[in-house]
Amino acid sequence: MTTPDYDYEDLGLVAGLEIHQQLDTATKLFCGCPTTRRDPEVATRTVTRYLHPTRSELGEIDDAALEESRVDREFEYLAFDTTCLVEEDDEPPHRIDDEALDVVLEIAALLDTTTVDQGQIMRKLVVDGSNTSGFQRSMLVATDGEIQTDDGPVGVADLLLEEESAGRVEEREDGVTYALDRLGIPLVEIGTKPDIRSPEQAQEAAAQIGMLLRSTGQVKRGLGTIRQDVNVSIADGARVELKGVQSLADIADIVRNEVGRQVELVEIRDELADRDASVGDPQDVTDTFADTDSGVIAGAATVMAVPLSGFDGLVGREIQPDRRLGTELSDHAKRSGAGGIFHTDELPAYGVTEAEVDALRDDVGASDDDAVALVAAGASVAESAIDAVVARAEAAIEGVPEETRGANDDGTSRYLRPLPGAARMYPETDVPSVDLDLGAVETPELLTERVERYVAEYGLDDGLAEQVAYGRRMPVFETAVEQGVDPTLAAGTLESTVTELRRDDVPVGNLREDHFLAVFDRVESGELAKEGVDPVLRTLAEHPEMSVEEASEEAGVAGVDESEVRETIAEVVERNGDQVEAEGMGAFSGLMGEAMGALRGKADGELVSSVLREEIQKRA
Repeated sequence: MTTPDYDYEDLGLVAGLEIHQQLDTATKLFCGCPTTRRDPEVATRTVTRYLHPTRSELGEIDDAALEESRVDREFEYLAFDTTCLVEEDDEPPHRIDDEALDVVLEIAALLDTTTVDQGQIMRKLVVDGSNTSGFQRSMLVATDGEIQTDDGPVGVADLLLEEESAGRVEEREDGVTYALDRLGIPLVEIGTKPDIRSPEQAQEAAAQIGMLLRSTGQVKRGLGTIRQDVNVSIADGARVELKGVQSLADIADIVRNEVGRQVELVEIRDELADRDASVGDPQDVTDTFADTDSGVIAGAATVMAVPLSGFDGLVGREIQPDRRLGTELSDHAKRSGAGGIFHTDELPAYGVTEAEVDALRDDVGASDDDAVALVAAGASVAESAIDAVVARAEAAIEGVPEETRGANDDGTSRYLRPLPGAARMYPETDVPSVDLDLGAVETPELLTERVERYVAEYGLDDGLAEQVAYGRRMPVFETAVEQGVDPTLAAGTLESTVTELRRDDVPVGNLREDHFLAVFDRVESGELAKEGVDPVLRTLAEHPEMSVEEASEEAGVAGVDESEVRETIAEVVERNGDQVEAEGMGAFSGLMGEAMGALRGKADGELVSSVLREEIQKRA
């Protein structure tokens, strides 16, 4: 399926973003534990919880939490030697972290928002196991901001400071395993107003917010540290929240595919209306498949089916690339613990014969214009799953259901749960409110401004300046140039050289700031040739415990004095005397490579070039 080029204005596309970014603070939001991620293999113990929804202060239960609780699951949490009682929910949370407050107020200023006078921490009900307490703590910080895009301004509705959820490690049949190292890391949530009108504007708005966040220099970097959620609707559709878009580059595709999905669902709705479609009652059809060759069905205790009157050909209709209406029905069945569904638009197949399909239609009273969906599982799971299929099929007759969906890596999405409502929010009584004031906040230099400064002050080209300004090692570059290191050397090393090393599978993550600064110092002092930077960094990456001096010796690029350089080059010219006499300076290029090879990066290229020219001129 290829997504068409839609007229988004004609479709009435409305979209908004929710950006979740981890802050790079020393400690977590409500305890003194470090915010460093740990390897699950070093966990020291486990904690187990069973969670269930509770009523709000008004006596209501949130629909999303209620659906989550219908599947009985055990949640296991990996604890570490740094895990405290707050993270285990065995002690009340501490006061909110001051460093996180400072960073979020800086972000509020960059987004041109208005802060609230007093921040009140709230509990947000979450029973998917991602928090040991069964809720997430969140605080509204500011409202009414704005960012600029090429297609016009996008309003910022709200800015919140909240605690990050636990990291999902493993999904099991009876539950989920999480790790507590991520739980409680300070997280900002930025929600835009529904001002976005195209996939491209959504991606640009997200990029602009990301740039502002990174400009603070106090946000975490790397996979999973920033997540983008997108709310999308079209005029004839419904608001759908798409959660967990990991890559900025995926946002436009996610929006396009969701628009396409809603367009297809609207067309299916209209076709179902023309057919006067309806959904029948679930029936037990276990006996129909008593002798089946289908392994999945044969291994199930119960087979439940539901007739879908007028749905023939539409259950198998593609609504996103490689995803069909039947996939939507299957997603809902999976939420009840089933492995998925079968439906007659795809049968006979999977060991189900044509005779069995005919018998199935007869048993549930389905004609050739109808479809039949069936679930094979344990008795309770099959009954719950077929009820979920019925509800989703009935929603298809109405059109596009409001829901929360998970973003897939291929730009499509899958059903997660109903949209959450206000019933899951209530005040946190264990943490005092805090006064908020932007008056003393100093906004940082924007990354876009920094790029311009690097070009103007240091003479870097636009591309290299942008790489450095947006890169993780920007602070190293700033320190290096402050210490008098040549900006071009520092920038080229931190970006181009490190990129080449990474492509060669060198563990560049082992390289520390002091490694780079010491290498730059040796180059500036003449103890290391520029050509020796690459091999020294390779050695340091493999042996980070070494000093730069030791790495230089190990790499064989310890510096040589000028007399040794002249002696080596004289030998090269002597060996190639006939060529020099015949070609003169025409021999320079070939001999330069030989000379640099003989010196093995121990001498600066400019010095080698100068001495070689002198030696050739003597011979010529």
